[in-house]
Amino acid sequence: MIRVLLADDQALLRAGFRLLLESASDVTVVGEASNGGLAVAMARELNPDVVLMDLKMPEVDGLTATRRISADPRLASVKVVVLTTFDDDESVFAALRAGASGFLVKDLEPDELLQAVRVVARGDALLAPSVTRALIGAFTSAAAPSAPVSRPESAAAISSLTAREREVVALVAAGLSNDEIADRLVVSPLTAKTHVSRAMIKLGARDRAQLVVIAYSTGLADPSGIAPPAGQAGHDGPTP
Repeated sequence: MIRVLLADDQALLRAGFRLLLESASDVTVVGEASNGGLAVAMARELNPDVVLMDLKMPEVDGLTATRRISADPRLASVKVVVLTTFDDDESVFAALRAGASGFLVKDLEPDELLQAVRVVARGDALLAPSVTRALIGAFTSAAAPSAPVSRPESAAAISSLTAREREVVALVAAGLSNDEIADRLVVSPLTAKTHVSRAMIKLGARDRAQLVVIAYSTGLADPSGIAPPAGQAGHDGPTP
């Protein structure tokens, strides 16, 4: 059973999410928080698998709450998915750097929300394609944040990557799945998965979303160099 904590200041929205999520036999909502401070406290008390975190909340916002949850070693297994709108690009970037495992836009379809919870609960990253395009675009402008929050992208870590691993990281950042990377490099999907996993370990990326952030913030990926493939699904399914 996947245990979900809802964090949103709109009671009606929380009620809708709860109703939808609990319509699935494999998902249960263990709590609701109306602000980020309460979300952190409830995460520590309830230890959910996934927190659906609104960014815009009173008192303690979702970005601060995401950072606190990700920094707490007691909550290492808790995955945060931020809920956002199309014009929240800078906040989305900051949330991913703070440790969020992915993000969703609030106008998603009901089945997409259920699938998203399942994807993140099993340890995969979730990147909504529409927001991913905007996020990548932000790296081409002077407005893109430049100071890293954590230290995984040290010079030593980057230099430890092989040439093939650097190539794979760039493809991950472009939005390609492991199967698409395998096709591009003419290798097996298992080999592509292995390269992705090794790059994540070397760079200290907790999931695929963090690998994307590291890739752009360090220059391992050039947002103008590779376009995402047509019809990208937004996540890779059960791959790292």
